[in-house]
Amino acid sequence: MKHLFFGAAMAGLLTLGACETMTGAESPAGGTAKLDAADEARLESVLAGQPDEIQARYDARNPAETIAFFGLEPGMTLVEALPGGGWYTKILMPYLGEDGRLIGAHYPDDMWARILPNATEERIAGIIERTDKWAETAREWAGEDGPEVGSVKLTTVSGDMAGQADAVLFIRAMHNLRRVEDDLGYFTKAAQEAHMLLRPGGVVGVVQHRAGEETPDEWANGSAGYLKQSDVIATFEAAGLELEATSEINANPVDTAGPGDIVWRLPPSLGTTEAGTPERAAMEAIGESDRMTLRFRKPG
Repeated sequence: MKHLFFGAAMAGLLTLGACETMTGAESPAGGTAKLDAADEARLESVLAGQPDEIQARYDARNPAETIAFFGLEPGMTLVEALPGGGWYTKILMPYLGEDGRLIGAHYPDDMWARILPNATEERIAGIIERTDKWAETAREWAGEDGPEVGSVKLTTVSGDMAGQADAVLFIRAMHNLRRVEDDLGYFTKAAQEAHMLLRPGGVVGVVQHRAGEETPDEWANGSAGYLKQSDVIATFEAAGLELEATSEINANPVDTAGPGDIVWRLPPSLGTTEAGTPERAAMEAIGESDRMTLRFRKPG
């Protein structure tokens, strides 16, 4: 089982605010983040208790540093976009505890056929059914000491929920919203909805596969999984949120993707190569994708 060097990870995080990002822009003020001692110990315990297959991704996904950077605390109300099978959800639930609330925010039903054009109607129906039943499944993950669990569909959230969330998280969830932006406007709508859901002073946390700023816009439109950091920032700022800090905690400079590359060529998907081949070994050597990590705040 992977050993956690939590204290060292936190110390490394505290140096990031003064570092340049991969885009060459200086991180805005407030880039450092630190949990208080009790929350740090709680998170360390939660991470140490995850199964081996979850811990195997810690080096690439950096949950301790990411949760600290976003300033997440036990007892908060969180909205998690595209929670899916619950990789982050199963970490967040015991960390939030019984005083917290976690709301899974799934893609709208009409997105699935657009982002999976070769999928059968049966497959699409199965995906929608799973998202409809997600809260029921997630309550089993939460257990007796976990947070209250809810479920919504992005872009259709009731205005009755306005101002209820402490944080809205988009962790590897923005690219498909961007893919359907021209037809449905869901990239913009999701950012606006995040602003609506947040209490004044609440946070949007983004982790997203990152395209180089020099890459063609038509490639970096989400269809290959990658987005330009400038595009993501502009969209959330247009929705009324303020970029508070950027971080390189989820960066991977070895991933220099460009036209012809898709993010699913890399671990954990490894979707374009066969096991045991030199091509597969090359993808494994790159590791998981280069990712931007951004923190926005709702004024007030």
